[in-house]
Amino acid sequence: MLAIARLVAAAVYIIFMTLFALIYCLFSPRNPKHVYFFCRWFSQLHKLIGLKIIQRGLEHAPTPNNSVYISNHQSVFDFVTAPGMLRPRTVSLGKKELLWVPFFGQLYWITGNILINREDKSKARDTIKQVAEAIHQRNLSVWAYPEGTRSKGRGLLPFKSGAFRMAIEAGVPITPMVVSTTHNKIHLNRRNNGIVITEMLAPIDTSHYNLKDARALAEHCHQLMKAKIAELDEEVIQLEEQQKRNSLVENNSANQ
Repeated sequence: MLAIARLVAAAVYIIFMTLFALIYCLFSPRNPKHVYFFCRWFSQLHKLIGLKIIQRGLEHAPTPNNSVYISNHQSVFDFVTAPGMLRPRTVSLGKKELLWVPFFGQLYWITGNILINREDKSKARDTIKQVAEAIHQRNLSVWAYPEGTRSKGRGLLPFKSGAFRMAIEAGVPITPMVVSTTHNKIHLNRRNNGIVITEMLAPIDTSHYNLKDARALAEHCHQLMKAKIAELDEEVIQLEEQQKRNSLVENNSANQ
C-alpha cells in the first residue's frame, strides 16, 4: 500500500513539474539554467521514498568554470539520488528515447538537456564535437553517464570513451561524481530505506591528454570511481548500523 501511495505521489509531482516547466520555460526555452532549477525539485523526491542523502565534495566542482561531470548509473533511482549534485549551467546527456517517456521526457527536453542517438555511431561522434563546441559557445558544463546504460546491480560497468573525448576536445576537466550502491536497497513498501552517500571527486585536468588517450583516461576514472564506491558502501553499512543502535537505545530509554 505504501508503494502505491509513493508511486502516485511521485507521478503527481512529476506531472506538476512538467506542466509548470512548459509554462516557465516558454520565456527562455531550453536555457541551461533550467536544468539546475528543476534538479533542485527532483532532489526532494528522496524524502518521498524514505532515503537520507549525504552530499559531499561540492567544493570540488569547478564552478564557475566548465567541466564534463561523470557519474555511475545504477537504476531509475539515480533521478532521485544524483540531481542534488548537479551544478549551475550543467546539462545532461541522455539517449533520444527518453523524449517518449510520458511527462519526464518532455520535462527533460524543454529544460535544456541534450538528447543523442547512441545507435548511430557517426552521429554520436558528430554530437560529441558539437557538444564540445557548445561548452564554450554557450558556457555549459555537461553531465554524462559513461557506462552508457544502467548497471542494475552489476557493479561499475566499463566506460565508453565519448564523455572523455568530449572533455579532451573541449579542453575542460573531467569531474567524477559517485553514488553509493542502491541495488536491492530501496523498497517502496518500506518506510525507511536507509542512507545513500553522493560524493564529488576532485577534477581531473585533461590538458595533457590527446584524443587518442581518451581510453586511458576513461580507465583511470573507472578505477578511481570504483574504489570510491566501495569505500562509500562500507561507510553506509557502518552509519546504518550506528543508526540502528541509536534507535534501540532510544526505544529502551522510552520503555523504562
